[in-house]
Amino acid sequence: MRKPGPSKRAPKRKTFRWFVLAVASVLFCLVLIVGVGLFAFYIQLDRSLPSTQSLKNYHPPLVSSVYSADGELIGEFFIERRYLIPLKDVPAMMIKAFLAAEDVRFYEHGGVDFFGILRASFKNLQAGEIVQGGSTITQQVVKSLLLTPEKTLARKMKEALLAYRIDHTLSKDEILYLYLNQIYFGSGAYGVEAAARTYFNKHVQDLTLPEAALLAGLPKAPSRFSPFQHPAVARERQGYVLQRMAEVGFITPEEAQKAMAKPLQLAKPKHWTLKELDSFTEEVRRQVEARYGRDMLYKEGLTIHTTLDSKGQKIARKALDQGLRELDKRHKSYRGVHANVPREDWPGALRVLAQSNGELTQGKVVAAIVRSFDERSRACQIMFGKGEGKLPASGYEWTRVSAKRASKMFRAGDIIRVRLDKPLEDGSWMTVLEQDPGMEGALMAIAPDTGRVLVMVGGRNFEKSQFNRCTQAIRQPGSSFKPIIYAAALDKGYTEASILVDSPLVLDDHSLRGPWIPSNYDRKFWGPISLRKALVNSRNVVTVKLLDAIGVHYAIDYARKLGISAPLTPTLALALGASGLTLSELLTAYSPFAAQGERVEPYLVEKIYDRHGGLVEEHQVNRQQVISPQTAYLMTNLLEGVVLEGTGTKAKEIGRPAAGKTGTTNEMKDAWFIGFTPTVLAGVWVGYDDHNISLGKGETGGRAACPIWVYFMKEYMMNQPIDTFAIPEGIVFAKMNSYTGAISKSDEPGGTYAAFAGSLPTGRSGPDSELSEDLVTGSGSYTSSSESFFKSDLF
Repeated sequence: MRKPGPSKRAPKRKTFRWFVLAVASVLFCLVLIVGVGLFAFYIQLDRSLPSTQSLKNYHPPLVSSVYSADGELIGEFFIERRYLIPLKDVPAMMIKAFLAAEDVRFYEHGGVDFFGILRASFKNLQAGEIVQGGSTITQQVVKSLLLTPEKTLARKMKEALLAYRIDHTLSKDEILYLYLNQIYFGSGAYGVEAAARTYFNKHVQDLTLPEAALLAGLPKAPSRFSPFQHPAVARERQGYVLQRMAEVGFITPEEAQKAMAKPLQLAKPKHWTLKELDSFTEEVRRQVEARYGRDMLYKEGLTIHTTLDSKGQKIARKALDQGLRELDKRHKSYRGVHANVPREDWPGALRVLAQSNGELTQGKVVAAIVRSFDERSRACQIMFGKGEGKLPASGYEWTRVSAKRASKMFRAGDIIRVRLDKPLEDGSWMTVLEQDPGMEGALMAIAPDTGRVLVMVGGRNFEKSQFNRCTQAIRQPGSSFKPIIYAAALDKGYTEASILVDSPLVLDDHSLRGPWIPSNYDRKFWGPISLRKALVNSRNVVTVKLLDAIGVHYAIDYARKLGISAPLTPTLALALGASGLTLSELLTAYSPFAAQGERVEPYLVEKIYDRHGGLVEEHQVNRQQVISPQTAYLMTNLLEGVVLEGTGTKAKEIGRPAAGKTGTTNEMKDAWFIGFTPTVLAGVWVGYDDHNISLGKGETGGRAACPIWVYFMKEYMMNQPIDTFAIPEGIVFAKMNSYTGAISKSDEPGGTYAAFAGSLPTGRSGPDSELSEDLVTGSGSYTSSSESFFKSDLF
């Protein structure tokens, strides 16, 4: 029998075992290397991750809101338009809409939803486009607050790791709170509260289901789904959100259908452009930024309560615009149309006009396109975009054009500006031709007892010019400065009965080529007159003599006491308002006259609160008794005379006790009226920004500025009680002769009632005799330090 030999397969099996062992070793080494590499990569990735602790102290940029005294929102300042809102204030239906649209398993997963990623991928394959995302709400928080937005594998890994950490660091409600306040909704809105205000002009608590569904669909692609820019696409996205809510059981299919069928009432897009802001709000912004810095104003969500009367501000804008347009029409011819639109372009132009004109209301000035001109009636048929109107011949008679020229002045397609005069039965409007005035103006009103700025209109059109002519324009006040000189004289011992001499005056000045000869507006001299009559009728030469009698430096010190801080040139031209002031400064100087001798500084901000509701600032009224109540009343009495019988008689039209003073500078370059009632002190300035342009012949303060003051005060105080000026102790009244100053009996004809402090004057004594004899005879001399102040007469 044959013995078995060695097997031939044994070496093969041994070789195979060695091969397997070798491969396993290599694989083990590779796995080990990869594992070590991944571990090292993880360690490196982990070290590069930002800390999640900052999320516990969430401090996003917020909107700073500015409110009027009556609670109206008048401005917002921000880097990101966001209002922080607690999760408890977000309706449950709103939260469900976001969960359905973005992360239905939010309360179940651990920050990253792998099941959701698979579901989204399947849905996207079915639709042939990306309709769902795989990112969870937690991942979106990470992406928004902790990471940069680039799309790389490393960033996605970081996002997943951070999402996992956040989910184990914060509660689900805390994560949802961050998401709803941080996410961007388009149109400048960050967070759900800003989105609700932007798209529906509501607070988030007041949103309906259809509105909540539309907002929940925006974060996916805010620009693409914007209801302002792409309403059809936005509605489609809204339908998807409602469908998802029904699919997951948040609402019933019937509720979804009903919500989808309901039309949406979108708010008008508003981003607080210059059209919404004005001089007052800009001045508030400037002051708050100067006090607290730009970051505090634009990022810290301040709540700023101001002194503004929003109704009064609208009245002031309207009054200034009306007065300037009337002034412009008195002196300027029609400057022609803005442009001509070819007939084929009318549809597009009308759409633009409809948007820019806004709501058509009586008295509003709007742009229009001329449809046709009837040569027989000389009337234009015009179109506003949303309506039509008629411009009759009477509506442009101020242009003083002939009938022949009128047919050439209005061509079909011309764009003109008209004022909506009155509505007609057929829905159209009767109109009046308008044009934008070239001159500027300012109107400011304060409460004289506190300094609260009630209104501030710093120019005709804030959108075109943000220069605030209430606080920034330094202009010569003319005769509106005279009350300061007369108040100083009263405290020097003068009375309303003191006799001054209105006679020619020649003053030498070495800085000029010839002598300075101040004159009165009427170029006449009235001889001896009482101090009262001199101020009431704004006599120039008398005021120069009075200033010389009391002393220029004394008058400057007195002006400082009243609140004038601008440089005042120490010359006799100061009597005629030759040194430049702002309207705000002049109102401050008048405030003691209206407040029984107490001076207050005008202020705009009442209170400021921080983002948490903590008080940052509260204004404290600082009253300073700078003149006696008796002197203050005497000045009020004198300025009442200006209104009743002097240069400001137009102010009588407000139908209540008022005091004030007109002011006009050389060649009618500046017109002023500063006037007050017992409760409101208001001032108006009118002029061109170019100091060299005249307002026109005869445009004094009484004619150019006072009517604007009247338009404002008459409407603003319409429903307020009629008060009289309080009379302090020690004031007596008597009838006097306006030319001799002699006290007369009440039953004697002629004369004027005047007020006196303490006792009645007896004859010409005291300060009356201190008038320089040289000044009376006109042989005096005075040296000026500035040629410009003596070149012309101011009145």
